[in-house]
Amino acid sequence: MELTGSGPKAGAEGTSDKGFVMASTKSKKESDISLSGAKGGLDHSMPIMGSGMYSAGDVRIVVIDDDPAIGRLVRATLDGHEFIIEVVSDPIKVAAVLHRQQFHLVILDYVLPGLESAEVLKLLQETQAEDSIIVVTAFPSVDSAMECLRAHTFDYITKPFQVEALKKTVLRCLESRGLLRLSEEALREQLGAAIRDRRKTLGMTLADVARRSNVSLGYLSQIELGKNSASIETLYRIALGLRIRMADLFQSLQT
Repeated sequence: MELTGSGPKAGAEGTSDKGFVMASTKSKKESDISLSGAKGGLDHSMPIMGSGMYSAGDVRIVVIDDDPAIGRLVRATLDGHEFIIEVVSDPIKVAAVLHRQQFHLVILDYVLPGLESAEVLKLLQETQAEDSIIVVTAFPSVDSAMECLRAHTFDYITKPFQVEALKKTVLRCLESRGLLRLSEEALREQLGAAIRDRRKTLGMTLADVARRSNVSLGYLSQIELGKNSASIETLYRIALGLRIRMADLFQSLQT
C-alpha cells in the first residue's frame, strides 16, 4: 500500500481549476445505491479513454462513501463503458451489497457514519477476499494508515485529492491484477520511447544503434516511433546495442 495525497476534511462535488476535489453539500434526493455500466456484458474491443489500455474482462467497482458526490466524481473520472460502477452512499446498505456481489475493486471512505472502520475492513476481507481496496479519507492519521496496511489495502488517499491521481491509482491497481492490458499501439509507442530514451541517455545516434545492433536504420526509426513492431530477436539485438538487458528495457513499460 502506498500513502498518497494530503489535505483537510472535504467532500466532492466538482473540481477546481487544478483538478482537486472540492467540498460540497450532500443532496437528500440522491439514491443510496446506483449502478452504471453496460448491461449484459461489456464491449472489450473499446480502449479505455486516454489510457491506451483495454479491459481484460468485466471489471466491477464499488464506491462506498456516505457523500453521494464522491460516487458521481469517481463515475465521471472513470467515464466510459469499460467498468461497471456501483455506488453505495447509505452505510446501512453496505453489508448487503458486499454479500450480494463480488467486486474487483472497492473505493472506500474510511469513516462511515454508524460503522466502525476496522469492522468494515474485516467485512471486506470476509466477503471480498479477492478484491483490491483503495481507501480515501478526510481524516488521515497514523493509526488509520496502519490499519489499512494491516488490511493490505492497495492505496490510502487523503482528501482533497486530484481526480487524475485517483484515476491513475485505479488503473494502476487494475493493471497490477491483470484486469487491464496495453493496446498493441500503446505497447509499440512505449517500447519505442524506452529505446529512444536509453539511446539518448547514452548519447548515441540512431545510426550508432543501427550499426551496433545490425538493424537497418529505417526499421529502427520506425520502431522508435512506435510505427512498427519488432520481433524478440530484433529487440534482443537492439538491447545489446544499447548495453541493456531486455528485462530492463521492458521494465520501463506501463505493463
